[in-house]
Amino acid sequence: MSASETTLLLLIAWFLLLLVSLGALRTSMVMTGKRAATAFAPSGDDLDGFGRRLTRAHANCYENLPIVAAILLYAIATGQTGLTDGLAYVFLGARMAQSVTHMISTSRLFVMIRFAFFIVQLVIVISWLLRLLHLI
Repeated sequence: MSASETTLLLLIAWFLLLLVSLGALRTSMVMTGKRAATAFAPSGDDLDGFGRRLTRAHANCYENLPIVAAILLYAIATGQTGLTDGLAYVFLGARMAQSVTHMISTSRLFVMIRFAFFIVQLVIVISWLLRLLHLI
């Protein structure tokens, strides 16, 4: 399995882990009577602390996954993973680090760190696209 294929699967696994974690958090709140099952805002703005940060980390994943998945799937389908393999694990690490940083804190410092991880991902995705288009 190429690094691109592995990264794609691990990105999906990471997204699912965040989804299951969010589901478990909400389920525990419902089961303990802290919240009605129908009372959760999709944005997470109605939650405090970690719940809000987890909801946003999960949202960050589904906001970006389609673009990254499409590029990696294209590279896989066209046999061009040699163009994406080199930075695939760097991308994965930056994606996971962004999520973890988001879940830890939303202080100014952590927002700046999280943004740095996002920029790494953005630069990698743009470079992949340009390489796949044979522009660089």
